[in-house]
Amino acid sequence: MKAERNYPVASVTKKAEASIKKGHPWVYDTEIKNVSGEWTNGCLTDVVSEKGSYLGTGFVSEKSKIRIRLLSTNANDKFDYDFYKRRIRYAVDYRRTVMGEDFSACRLVFGEADSLPGLTVDRYENLLVTQVLSYGMDMIKDVIFKALVEVLNEYSVKIDGIYERNDVAIRELEGLECYKGWYKADFVGIPASPLTEITENGIKYEVDVENGQKTGFFLDQKYNRLAVAKIAKGKRVLDCFTHTGSFALNAAMGGAEHVTAVDVSQTAIDKAKENAEKNGLTDRMDFLCTNVFDLLPELCKGKSPYDMIILDPPAFTKNRKTVSDAERGYKEINYRAMKLLPRGGYLATCSCSHFMDNGLFVKMLMSAASDAGVSLKLIEARRQSPDHPTLLNVPETDYLKFYLFQII
Repeated sequence: MKAERNYPVASVTKKAEASIKKGHPWVYDTEIKNVSGEWTNGCLTDVVSEKGSYLGTGFVSEKSKIRIRLLSTNANDKFDYDFYKRRIRYAVDYRRTVMGEDFSACRLVFGEADSLPGLTVDRYENLLVTQVLSYGMDMIKDVIFKALVEVLNEYSVKIDGIYERNDVAIRELEGLECYKGWYKADFVGIPASPLTEITENGIKYEVDVENGQKTGFFLDQKYNRLAVAKIAKGKRVLDCFTHTGSFALNAAMGGAEHVTAVDVSQTAIDKAKENAEKNGLTDRMDFLCTNVFDLLPELCKGKSPYDMIILDPPAFTKNRKTVSDAERGYKEINYRAMKLLPRGGYLATCSCSHFMDNGLFVKMLMSAASDAGVSLKLIEARRQSPDHPTLLNVPETDYLKFYLFQII
């Protein structure tokens, strides 16, 4: 028996019905046949098949092509405070289990992967950083944030402040304003500074939740950095697209003979230097502000001074239309790195774009290796850390590819 409620009802196509039954939580605008009842932006709506069978309940987004984001496929759910607190508890308990001692700096909520569509929450010690990307979730954020603080308090984690990083253009597609700043409520305070310190893989970082990229730090590469550290001992390492130096620092901490960290942003390089100083690693590191696409061809003109190269570029594509251009960019840097490395050298390479899927990424690597006249001995193939869980029936949650090779 379905829980009593007075929600509008959206009838969807057979294609959408099949997708929902396979576990995908999105209904696109073109998949909606008709709507009965009052439908307003951000409201909850029941989704039914063409024959009227209940399929799920989710948030309406009138301006997005993703017209409905499902919260639940259980007809008996009541979408009250207890419901959202249970969802938060599931997400937090999962991280406590899979992250262990790394629970103090991790992603607590990863949107659809935690059945909380459009919501991202990262924990940096006693600060939470949130990003809300759907209209319906934005309407109930007060409930969500209160539940977060309460659940964490139950585990003796006191949250000093919640910083909102809603400064992303995708919010405009939902009809939401873009902004950033401290969240104000009677159940949480406002810290004096947006700076905090975390420790990851034994390395200390200063995180700026106000001005840092994304929510302040890239947490998803945590264990991929550790994989690099394990094989970096005694090697001369070139870390391309270093950002704030995380891969470079892990290589240095792992015992690399020397690490050169490269980024086109002087601000990023300055922060990488600060992090190296904080960890006492400056004696084995140097820093270079330049464009990797210019640097690698230049280095290829001479004898390679490196026997390990790390490629961690930003996403070269954020939609399907530019995948071909992205593939050329990925191939260029990987081809150059393969040409630069000596036989027996090591390559760590990755892509953080969902649209550059794993099959296409591997195909690109094989093509680059063929053009470079080398073979790739696979050491490890990895994904994002488990605090960014992948749902097998929701391919959009699977975005990070990470490979370690020896060049032979």
